[in-house]
Amino acid sequence: MSPDRDENPEVIGVRHGLFGALGSGDTSGYGGLVSPITLPANTSRPYGDYFDDIADTLAAELGGGYDEAVEKVVIFRDEMTMYVVRDHLREVALTLRNHADLRFELCLGVNGVHYPDDAGRELHAVYPLASITHNRRLRLEVAAPAADPHIPSICDIYPTNDWHERETYDFFGIVFDGHRALTRIQMPDDWQGHPQRKDYPLGGVPVEYKGIRVAPPDRRRAYN
Repeated sequence: MSPDRDENPEVIGVRHGLFGALGSGDTSGYGGLVSPITLPANTSRPYGDYFDDIADTLAAELGGGYDEAVEKVVIFRDEMTMYVVRDHLREVALTLRNHADLRFELCLGVNGVHYPDDAGRELHAVYPLASITHNRRLRLEVAAPAADPHIPSICDIYPTNDWHERETYDFFGIVFDGHRALTRIQMPDDWQGHPQRKDYPLGGVPVEYKGIRVAPPDRRRAYN
């Protein structure tokens, strides 16, 4: 088993309160909490377990393009995450799926993450991969700026990502270039904004529950 080796994380900002929500009141009771916002640091070799085999095989297949495609590799809590440059995502995904020694046949979707303080890399797309052949797990992470939120679609490589890419577009505004029908999947087509971004306003709409109207978060009592 590989050890946790996130010894020197990259600090990109500071969070005030439990959730870091701005302009809506922190009703958690932790309004005075101050904590750093960090991203994991690159892990040095050897990675341990089967992670070195994955990196070595991918590097051998991509040749000199490996260093251009893979920004960093993070080993944390016995999980491997490869940070991939968006222009190389399809090449990396195809190699991971097709190479006999890798065979990551299954992609379990794509999840969006919003880091407002990660300047020029505010939007992240995270792809959990699984190799049924070799019983291995791997995670790919791709970043894009909020001003240019484009990442290549991999639906033709992993067809099950179809609705997952639509949901990530709907909630985070990441545009998956090449998707055959990139439309909202949960919010109405005319909805403004992307509700799971951290700069999206909380509340503003009262909710009725069993006959009782619950005020929106920005009008509830604050404890900070």
